[in-house]
Amino acid sequence: MSAATLTAPAAKPGADEGRIGLRANLRHITALARRNALQIKQDPESMFDVLLMPIIFILLFVYVFGGAIAGKGHQQEYVQHLVPGMMAMMGMNIAMAVGTGVNEDFRKGVMDRFRTMPIARSSVLIAKIVVEIGRMLIATTILLAMGFLLGLEIRGSALEFVTAILLSTAFGAALMWIFILLGLSVQTPQAVQGMAMLVLMPLQFGSSIFTPTDKMPGWLQSFTEVNPLSQLADAARALINGQGGVAHPALITLGWAVAITAVTMPLAVRKFRSKT
Repeated sequence: MSAATLTAPAAKPGADEGRIGLRANLRHITALARRNALQIKQDPESMFDVLLMPIIFILLFVYVFGGAIAGKGHQQEYVQHLVPGMMAMMGMNIAMAVGTGVNEDFRKGVMDRFRTMPIARSSVLIAKIVVEIGRMLIATTILLAMGFLLGLEIRGSALEFVTAILLSTAFGAALMWIFILLGLSVQTPQAVQGMAMLVLMPLQFGSSIFTPTDKMPGWLQSFTEVNPLSQLADAARALINGQGGVAHPALITLGWAVAITAVTMPLAVRKFRSKT
């Protein structure tokens, strides 16, 4: 993509958001999102995590752990528990790829080109978020398709089903700002992945995603109660299974999403400006 595609006539290289109008900003985000999408088209292997991760994880947990957790012959009920929880996990794993991608763009010199363009610095990061949300929705679609094949039933209304997807997407988008900030703060993509896994593993397995928490030790149950992934998994599970008590975990999940975005988005944009 040429620099001319993103050029605003009245702007200067390195201009900030305050000097660029909303319409120009949206045009820059659209052009950069298109660039990122074309990169995926040229490198289809970058979609392997999105296409294969949901299939591998759901088969692994249903057939390896499902019988032990739910009891032999009760895998179908475990699918009802697992799939809504894994919707929360998809967002976190996709978010990790955003931080890695930002770090790689700096190492490859891509950001040096953006530095000379008259675009808002935040548009570069927001465009990445937009494309990764698309990847997240593809992963969620594959996860749900596998769930249906394994017996998943939508016991709630169509509106509740869509709400569960939107809630998971909103929380995943908020997490992306954390990993963008991490990608801007460390030196290598390997460091991003290593530090991300230190966060991902306790949050994922110390939650209600894979198993009910009532059989966990008391200290671990206390952790799961404040774990935002547990709140998201419980909300999505209640919506898909048509259960009550959705308001509390849903509101806590949205609160976490807003708080994470409000704190980490300005920090990430400031860090990006200082590096470019």
